[in-house]
Amino acid sequence: MKAVIFERFAQAPEVRRVPDPTPGAGGVVVKVEATGLCRSDWHGWMGHDPDIVLPHVPGHELAGTIYALGKGVSGWQLGERVTVPFVAGCGTCPECRSGNQQVCERQFQPGFTAWGSFAEYVAIDFAANNLVRLPDELDFATAASLGCRFATSFRAVVDHGRVSAGEWVAVHGCGGVGLSAIMIASALGANVVAIDVKTEALALARTLGATATVDASAGTDVVGAVREVTGGGAHLSIDALGHPVTAFNSIMNLRRRGRHVQVGLLLAEHSRPALPMDRVVGWELEIRGSHGMQAHRYPAMMEMMRVGKLQPQKLLGKRIALDDAPAALMRMGTSGDPGISVITSF
Repeated sequence: MKAVIFERFAQAPEVRRVPDPTPGAGGVVVKVEATGLCRSDWHGWMGHDPDIVLPHVPGHELAGTIYALGKGVSGWQLGERVTVPFVAGCGTCPECRSGNQQVCERQFQPGFTAWGSFAEYVAIDFAANNLVRLPDELDFATAASLGCRFATSFRAVVDHGRVSAGEWVAVHGCGGVGLSAIMIASALGANVVAIDVKTEALALARTLGATATVDASAGTDVVGAVREVTGGGAHLSIDALGHPVTAFNSIMNLRRRGRHVQVGLLLAEHSRPALPMDRVVGWELEIRGSHGMQAHRYPAMMEMMRVGKLQPQKLLGKRIALDDAPAALMRMGTSGDPGISVITSF
């Protein structure tokens, strides 16, 4: 099969022929029809993820059809249209048994713990607990965009953030994760403040429901601006970028007893940032991490899509060919394309 592969971290990937995958016991092989390009893939290519073994095929946001069934797989048929969370739970550990497959102790992550979906085919382990059937009306490109950024944002806003209509939500970073969070929070009746350094990203945020925007360019007092707009601070604030500055600002712009959710990855030299714990204690702030979303929570998200409350297709950016993916991946470290870029031609 054709696949994007790299043999050294931070060196140019290339498209070439590699062996086709085979399904493991309890797993499947999916014929990839669409797969998103995510900043997490860039982090993996840079060597920031300790689970990656070289040579490696990236890609973790995917949708396609079941191409092969492994031993012991039941309830699924060849040709079924599916997607999968980027964290696949084993189904048997204590976390999985409690319904928290997103923090499984033996989790399988395509594109990280194993070869991923920047390829014509991808093997998926633990199929019974993690495959998600796609409605016929949902196109593959939109379905692929759900797998990481949109689903993670849904859980961050709905499950962790517990957002209510009328609350103020601050979203730091208007990439794929941030724009998804803005759409979801707005759909639930919240007032959203979008923060970014790019004017085009802030303009897009307004079209997706942001009530106000803050340009975080050099010299801007982001915390002060958010507190002024919200009349005292956000009820919920999300760092959708993953940087010590945005994490700090997200906590500091909360009102008393506010809630901070960390979605953006803080890796490598940023993995242990300084945080204002005096404010956390004194104001009884809540801090949570959000790492994907379980397959069993997809129906709630898809129901909001079915009735038109959520329209993730509006977040789609460029549709590119597999041959264009290496250049697009390397570009994500500096000036990623607006919206969610998706590989749709293999």
